[in-house]
Amino acid sequence: MRSTARGEGRRLATRHRNIELGLLAFAVAVCLAGHIDADLALTGKLPPGLLVHALSLGALAGAAHLAVRRFAPYADPLILPLGVFLTGFGLVLLDRLDFSYRLAHAAKGDYQKLPAAPSQLMWVFISVAAALALIVLVKHHRFFQRYVYLMMAGALILLTAPIFSPTDSFGAKRWIKLPGLPSFEPDEFVKVAITIFFAGYLMAHRDALALAGRKVWGMTLPRGRHAGPVLAIWAVSLLVLIFERDLGTSLIFFGLFIVMLYVATERTSWVVLGLLMAVGGAAVVGTVEPHVHGRVEAWLHPLDYYKPVHDQAISEQPAEALFSLGTGHLTGTGLGSGRPWLIGFAGRSDFIFTTIGEELGLAGVTAILLVYVLLIQRGLRTAIGLTDPFGKLLATGLSAALALQVFVVVGGVSGLVPLTGKALPFLAAGGSSLLANWLMVGLLIKLSDSSGRTALDPVQPSPEPLPAQGRVQAQAHPVDGPTPAEPSVNSPTLSGPYDPSAPDPSAPHPSAPHPSAADPTARTELRPSFGFGHPPDPAAP
Repeated sequence: MRSTARGEGRRLATRHRNIELGLLAFAVAVCLAGHIDADLALTGKLPPGLLVHALSLGALAGAAHLAVRRFAPYADPLILPLGVFLTGFGLVLLDRLDFSYRLAHAAKGDYQKLPAAPSQLMWVFISVAAALALIVLVKHHRFFQRYVYLMMAGALILLTAPIFSPTDSFGAKRWIKLPGLPSFEPDEFVKVAITIFFAGYLMAHRDALALAGRKVWGMTLPRGRHAGPVLAIWAVSLLVLIFERDLGTSLIFFGLFIVMLYVATERTSWVVLGLLMAVGGAAVVGTVEPHVHGRVEAWLHPLDYYKPVHDQAISEQPAEALFSLGTGHLTGTGLGSGRPWLIGFAGRSDFIFTTIGEELGLAGVTAILLVYVLLIQRGLRTAIGLTDPFGKLLATGLSAALALQVFVVVGGVSGLVPLTGKALPFLAAGGSSLLANWLMVGLLIKLSDSSGRTALDPVQPSPEPLPAQGRVQAQAHPVDGPTPAEPSVNSPTLSGPYDPSAPDPSAPHPSAPHPSAADPTARTELRPSFGFGHPPDPAAP
């Protein structure tokens, strides 16, 4: 029965990989069709170097597929194709914008006439290669659990480094510029490192954070000493907002912690407390900090820019974005037939979303947002399928980070929230953003591989070896003697950070038969009978 279950699991895994290959081919074909359509509208000719572009994108997608098939065979079949599609479509939009910016700014001679697509294409290869290296070299996602505090220290250093920059860019201190090297945006990498830290920290302390405190106005608030981490994260996010004038990073940073805290503790009071703190802090900073105040004013009164006398902090971009989105109507003007380049330099960053709205209309905007939603949903589905608390929180946090960044960018461009200046994931120009987002894709693929092993091949051992000390302890129990009680999720074994030397009281005797050999529904290391945050059922077989 064990060999039958393993064979069926491997057949399903192979089927998933074949589905992934077909979806990758479809994603590449759609991106090439968009590239051809845009150039035909702009020049009336096929794009130069089309064959080279097609072969390069196809070879990159094929190499990624082969790496996933070899090193993550049980991974979700949709994550990689969705990332490839968004990245390829971003190249289409940037190439289309390069043509218009070059013509519009040729006479002005400013930097906006320089193309962005070639640099972005180079970063595509670097980013995908980094994601594949993560998939190949990291054997199991629990590897990151050993270095959560080290990652947090590095993340704080990166997060605060732009404060000491002597100059700012477009009103915010978000970039680090080193002599002889290209500038990069550290907050894009910080969101990945912070997510890993939050997952490890909340897994170890979720019991204390879930303890009930006193009731205030009918709502149970956490105890004061347990609210310290939230207050610390709130203070750090305010410091980023004040000294770096980076509203987007502050919102993502604090919102990510609140989402993961709620998932870990299942207490609504944390969410309410977090929202009150976020609104209060933003209101204070938005009043006293001129750059943030200008963005709030532009959000509230975008058309005031066209008044003879208006606040100088209000830019023309929010109003132009609304005009651009309104021009698209239902189906858009067609790729290459609109005028999204009128927005200026921001058209290659967060305002690249207006290019979709103007040239593909409401239908195109809905389709792109659904692709993002589907990628986020696959991440959350991965979290549900994982059995270890660290993996669950990590997959949830990565999905939440992507969702929050898409929300603040799309919401800012469409007038739902103030502008943040963040890059739209995968689509906008920017090597830092693309590299960080592909690292998130690599992590999600690795996490979904662990989830798939649990669902499709539960009898296969975990790639991460069991602690050696736990195997020695297990040998002290006779084979036919009583089996030690399986620890609950709240036990120190599962609630603390992963330690290779920690004992594992649930490890079976080496000579004992595998439990799933006699009963396919029996508990295994990768398929326990309980979920995240719930103790095992005593009546379970």
